Amino acid sequence: MRYFKNLIEQLINPAGITIGGTNAWDVQVHDERLYQRIINGGSLGLGESYMDGWWDCCALDQFFYRLLSIDTDKRLGKNLALLWGLLMARLFNQQTPKKATEVGLKHYDAGNTMFELMLDKYMMYSCGYWNDASTLDEAQEKKLDLICRKLQLEPGQRVLDIGCGWGGFARYAAEKYGVNVTGITISKEQAALARERCQNFPVEIRLQDYRDIDQKFDRIVSIGMFEHVGYKNYHRFMQVASRSLTDEGIFLLHCIGCRESGVRTDPWIHKYIFPNGLIPSVIQVSKAINNYFILEDWHNFGEYYDLTLMAWLKRFREAWPQIKQNYSEEFYRMWNYYLNLCAASFRARKNELWQLVLTKPQRQTMYMSVR
Repeated sequence: MRYFKNLIEQLINPAGITIGGTNAWDVQVHDERLYQRIINGGSLGLGESYMDGWWDCCALDQFFYRLLSIDTDKRLGKNLALLWGLLMARLFNQQTPKKATEVGLKHYDAGNTMFELMLDKYMMYSCGYWNDASTLDEAQEKKLDLICRKLQLEPGQRVLDIGCGWGGFARYAAEKYGVNVTGITISKEQAALARERCQNFPVEIRLQDYRDIDQKFDRIVSIGMFEHVGYKNYHRFMQVASRSLTDEGIFLLHCIGCRESGVRTDPWIHKYIFPNGLIPSVIQVSKAINNYFILEDWHNFGEYYDLTLMAWLKRFREAWPQIKQNYSEEFYRMWNYYLNLCAASFRARKNELWQLVLTKPQRQTMYMSVR
């Protein structure tokens, strides 16, 4: 055990992290088997051992930020589980219509009550826009209005929301801008609540895969859904969006991005949070849109995701006494781990948040960028 502990200490000491230390970001170990489990399992072993209660840390976000800032994942190297996952991702399409539903079942169907308590009043499960905003509600409303202005919405337009979640954008756009919205999702729980929340507005919510869309819209928006498409389907996604958009239409894509092109996500995130997902790179997105759209605007405000995730974490912890009878302690530790890890990834600039405004080559009207 001492040998494995020495290896771990060599990895984390450059980040200023000490095992058994007194700083908020230091690790407190409860089971000495932890060290070998991390060496054998990499990020999956680290996450699962936290869920099992083998270790704790007072400030997980700071712990992860320090590790990510020195590229600890690369220092640790690729274990066999990760190598197998990379091989599977290259050989097989992880986002076929059948596989695409897995994330809905595993993540988005975790319980509407939990998400209602954790998210803002519009239930937006994506990065807020914290420019001149001091609360989560303000940040999400500013994000929604920014998107509507970028889309140049006008009353009576037909808008498609790909990956509509709980209908937050659909309701906001219909109420504030007088448009007719069709929202699609692969989560039954989301669809049910979205219909309830949008019932008094010109909004249709469908339980539908994006590949099955077969009609034209004046505007298209996709907020936080492209991360579930998978690199083998990027071109198909853009093809569907292009054929579904009128020639004078506008398409806004809001998604997480990363600096490096990959074909598989982190093993722990894949297993417990977002099955079969993948964060795209600039190169992957650029290649996908090349044959279908003109890039009018590319806006990055990834640092706002750190603020958003920490706000969700605070609300999740505050809500836990109300919902814990429906979940296990392992679930609580899993979500605590997930939200802290993701916040740190944006703080360390490992991930970014992009809004792309896209139009078809046939469009005749000049587009003016909005901030």
